[in-house]
Amino acid sequence: MNATETPDFPPSLLDIALFYAEAGVDEAIGEQPVDRTVAPPPKPQPAVAVPAAVAAGAPPPASPGSGVQAALASRAAQPASVSAQQAETAATQAARACNTIAELEAAIRAFDGCALKATATNTVIARGNPQAKLMIVGEAPGRDEDAQGLPFVGESGQLLDKMLKAIGRDESNVYISNLLFWRPPGNRDPSAEEIVACRPFIERLIELVNPKVLVCTGKFSTGTLLGTTQGITRVRGRWHDYKRGDIAVPAMPMLHPAYLLRQPGVKREAWRDMLELAARLDELGV
Repeated sequence: MNATETPDFPPSLLDIALFYAEAGVDEAIGEQPVDRTVAPPPKPQPAVAVPAAVAAGAPPPASPGSGVQAALASRAAQPASVSAQQAETAATQAARACNTIAELEAAIRAFDGCALKATATNTVIARGNPQAKLMIVGEAPGRDEDAQGLPFVGESGQLLDKMLKAIGRDESNVYISNLLFWRPPGNRDPSAEEIVACRPFIERLIELVNPKVLVCTGKFSTGTLLGTTQGITRVRGRWHDYKRGDIAVPAMPMLHPAYLLRQPGVKREAWRDMLELAARLDELGV
């Protein structure tokens, strides 16, 4: 509109429609305005005919098409919700009852306290040599890991294998696991509840493997196991102590291989960390 033009008032219906279209309105919800600040009146519920025998307390007839039977079956099929505290308690009790890695693996596969299990294809626990003195703990399975049931077998796992090979390590002398044992949908970050549910198992696995050196790859593994709130880029490459009870293991936080694939420019820092890891392993004679 230029300075010589004056708008018509009141505006025409066409002007109003054009205004709303330009504002992004593309759907008419109703012809009458609705006050959204007032709760709507409750809708009347249709009456449901109940057989006299059921009303008197007798069990409903077991007909295949019965709506009552279908409702009961649906309710029974839905698992009861488990709080994070309940899941942690159950996981801790199950993990502490295991005296071998085989028993722990069976307990993890039988555990239902982590919601991720319902959407995962496989339970992903570990690969490599459980007698190895070097243990690596990542974050969570991805698509390839979920499909194959093994950790670090996708593109980032292949990069990890190459990095380990460069310092003379492979599955014969490395044991590899993850903080979580089921894939988060869409490879999203693990939630606090999921970490709480899985933490007792990974801690017990570290205890049973009893490595001489522990590597935590990624911020979630590092933060959970080493108790740090600093970002992975700040703590990587510096030695920490993993402590649980009577266990004290030197631990090295490292950048996750998946991060290196997204940010190739930081591979130089990752290689320095690998050299530091190799020097510590040589020092310990493992």
